[in-house]
Amino acid sequence: QVQLVESGGGSVQPGESLILSCARSGDTNSPNWMGWFRQAPGKEREGVAALFVRRGSTVYADSVKGRFIMSQDNEKKTVYLQMNGLKPEDTGMYYCAAEMRGVWSNIGAWRNWGQGTQVTVSS
Repeated sequence: QVQLVESGGGSVQPGESLILSCARSGDTNSPNWMGWFRQAPGKEREGVAALFVRRGSTVYADSVKGRFIMSQDNEKKTVYLQMNGLKPEDTGMYYCAAEMRGVWSNIGAWRNWGQGTQVTVSS
């Protein structure tokens, strides 16, 4: 059973940065894709970024493009989300996901999910 554990969330002021981590365990093969989603109170979960594990190539939601960077450390089975220039609208619970079939921004396309880590951006 694949387990995903997120960490690194916290409360920051607008303009500051955070790095989220997602550690993966319990799998014998690497997933094809890893992803980050977020969910603000009262809103649907939305895709933030995804990474094609074999090549390390990435895709981003327009709302975070140029501010967020997703990366991986295959030896540690960990993916990261570097979040720069944080805005209040980035507030939400951030979830890690693994193994994707379909459209990356579709939550139904992902097989495995973590429990999430909270990010709050407020002055």
